[in-house]
Amino acid sequence: MAYETIIVEREDKVGIITLNRPPANPINSTLLSELNQALTELEGDKEIRTLIITGAGDRFFSAGFDIKSAFGPDAARGGPAGPSGQEVFFKIERFPKPVIAAINGYAGGGGCELAMSCHFRIMVDAERAVMGQPEIDRGIIPGWGGTQRLPRLVGKTQALEMLLLGQDKMIRAPEALEIGLINKVSSPGEVLNDAKELAKKLAKKAPIAMSIILDCVMRGLETTLEEGIKIEAEGSRRVGQTKDAQEGMMAFVQKREPVYKGE
Repeated sequence: MAYETIIVEREDKVGIITLNRPPANPINSTLLSELNQALTELEGDKEIRTLIITGAGDRFFSAGFDIKSAFGPDAARGGPAGPSGQEVFFKIERFPKPVIAAINGYAGGGGCELAMSCHFRIMVDAERAVMGQPEIDRGIIPGWGGTQRLPRLVGKTQALEMLLLGQDKMIRAPEALEIGLINKVSSPGEVLNDAKELAKKLAKKAPIAMSIILDCVMRGLETTLEEGIKIEAEGSRRVGQTKDAQEGMMAFVQKREPVYKGE
């Protein structure tokens, strides 16, 4: 389908969603609604094994919530229609296929929260490319998961420093990698290529097993170790009944590359 604020492409078994509101790619209700629709579309596409989310241009991944929209027609109607940022970002975090954020520039506020909801983050090492939560400098707090996902990724001490210092603690790729906020640092112009390289490696893996691993990790982190082990045991039982599990074992015995069909 045609979208107004995003671009959806398919390359081999990889779906690519580009936030397309240049220059800063801010997030408004239309973008959230279209992103939600695109996720549903790509989740149902059996040919797509993994996703990449990136921003148009080479300066911004996303500047976050579109503050101007808070004073426009949406505000006059009593708030934006469609899904909230929390809903869409939860959908990304719980997506049954790996989602990679290709952070090609500034990712502040809601842009940082969007990136953190993805399973992997690859970030360009450039002067303008920083991540952080500057909401406190506007007298507000992160509202799309920043106070919850950031400490889970980097620990309480680092998270509080970023959340409470706001604009004074926006970090570039090398520091983001050091504290565990991202997985990889990319050279300018290479972040999307690096994301595609990772996506294509993931696309070769067993899709059902990958989906179950994602589910086990996400649900397990929200409960006790004992309950998490039960979640894993149930996941192991489910995946053991698949044709892909048989294919993986047979390919290992026959010393060949497995061909997974998601069955």
